[in-house]
Amino acid sequence: MYQVYVRSFLDSTGDGIGDLAGVRAGLPYLKKLGVDGIWLSPFYPSPQHDHGYDVADYCDVDPVFGDLAEFDRLVTGARRLGIKVLLDIVPNHCSSEHPWFCEALAAAPGSAARARFHFAEGRGPHGEEPPNNWHAMFGGPAWTRVTEPDGSPGQWYLHMFTPEQPDLNWRNPEVGAHFDHVLRFWLDRGVDGFRIDVAAGLFKHPELPDSPDPEADARTRDSVNPLAWNQPEVHDVWRHWRSVCEEYTARDGQERLLVGEVSVPTAREHALYVRPDELHQAFFFDLLGAPWDADQFRKVISEAMQDIAGTGSTVTWVLNNHDQVRTVTRYGDHGTEGSGLGTARARAAALLMLALPGAAYLYQGEELGLAEVLDLPDEVLTDPIFRRTGSRARIRDGCRVPLPWSGHASPFGFSADAVDVKPWLPQPDWFAEHATDRALADTSSFWHLYRDGLQLRHSLPQLGEGTLRWLESAPGVLSFARGDGLVCAVNFGTAPVPAPVSGAPLLASGSCPAGLLPGSTAAWWISDDTSHNTDDSMGLSR
Repeated sequence: MYQVYVRSFLDSTGDGIGDLAGVRAGLPYLKKLGVDGIWLSPFYPSPQHDHGYDVADYCDVDPVFGDLAEFDRLVTGARRLGIKVLLDIVPNHCSSEHPWFCEALAAAPGSAARARFHFAEGRGPHGEEPPNNWHAMFGGPAWTRVTEPDGSPGQWYLHMFTPEQPDLNWRNPEVGAHFDHVLRFWLDRGVDGFRIDVAAGLFKHPELPDSPDPEADARTRDSVNPLAWNQPEVHDVWRHWRSVCEEYTARDGQERLLVGEVSVPTAREHALYVRPDELHQAFFFDLLGAPWDADQFRKVISEAMQDIAGTGSTVTWVLNNHDQVRTVTRYGDHGTEGSGLGTARARAAALLMLALPGAAYLYQGEELGLAEVLDLPDEVLTDPIFRRTGSRARIRDGCRVPLPWSGHASPFGFSADAVDVKPWLPQPDWFAEHATDRALADTSSFWHLYRDGLQLRHSLPQLGEGTLRWLESAPGVLSFARGDGLVCAVNFGTAPVPAPVSGAPLLASGSCPAGLLPGSTAAWWISDDTSHNTDDSMGLSR
């Protein structure tokens, strides 16, 4: 699956912002790359305080991205090419401009309108302190005080991200009923499923008590507070959503997919979200978060295979997304073009991920070898983390810069034949070396590595689902067998080592002479016999 960050993919109107018509125009490119489907970032009506993750209307299209007719054309075009379409749905919170929240602000404490959210009285003699000590993931308190209709200081409402994103109260049955309507609205328009934002959220501890570590979410930029995330009631929601999807599947035989953004402490807890009657997939972020180290990669892969795949579920691998620093930079290239160590490691990690059992999700630009854009000036930054904290630490604009398609200067073909358009985030000059037209013409590019890996993943029976067996390997090297005879090895070090299989590799992330595996390189081989060098210390993982 390929994640399309709509506002940065391709601009069809020349306003500097990507749109649904641009996605439709890019479908042949994605088909040529070899993906099975796309996941679209939110395109719903929104004030864009968090680029669409603050939804004001779940059943329409923001005019900046198009309209419902254009969405229907996109789905039709994708279906013709055999490309599935997943929508990003945001059930944990909505926009502060959503009609429900506007109604709640106009209503009195204790009203039915406020019961759809988490409104509470403040602490202190005059209610001037928040109801508890929780902090929001994007910085600052997780509570904002409202002014009541009569002008007096009033209750507080909960927002685990920004004040413009009030959390919905899933203990209120109206909330679940509303999202039933939303699911069916889009399923009836032909979508193939949903990526679920903050899938471990939704329910909070019913008493909203103080946290022993109230700033954990802000400090880690992750859902760490156990009182606000991963409550047991959330699993009932996913069982119900699964039943809705299966209802549609029963009509036409086409499976509808649910994939969750699940960030939980352990792989064992992660596995609970992909039980047979819950989500089909849930992103396993531990691989994305692992440092470039053979032991660390082996550890997280082994845990996933044991605790998730071991239950019969699918592991869903991901190395990049719209919230994370791109692999080229994360693995070592902190400069511009990304032409050094981080590039080699990112190429190797891509082949490693595509060789693992389960599902793989790519983020747009990953196939072009884009590095993080680190030198965006403060005045163009849009990430609410920067607005709330004033800090550039872990902000997300750098991985969201619009894609380069062609040419030697911005907008690099991003905006509909325009040359004088400024994309919504500025593109650096070095993007010219990564434009898609150059990538397609250069058989040594990232793009061809991904395309070749995806083609083999489709054609080789050893890849996709099945087993993984660790093989004996030198220190700093990971080597494993897939199915009957495919071997993948990754050299995490810098010096070459003997290859685990004689002969030239089937596919390699870099130059790979027969009999050697260079540093920061991954390769695949077909071998008649891998049984003699099994690493029994890890046993057989499914």
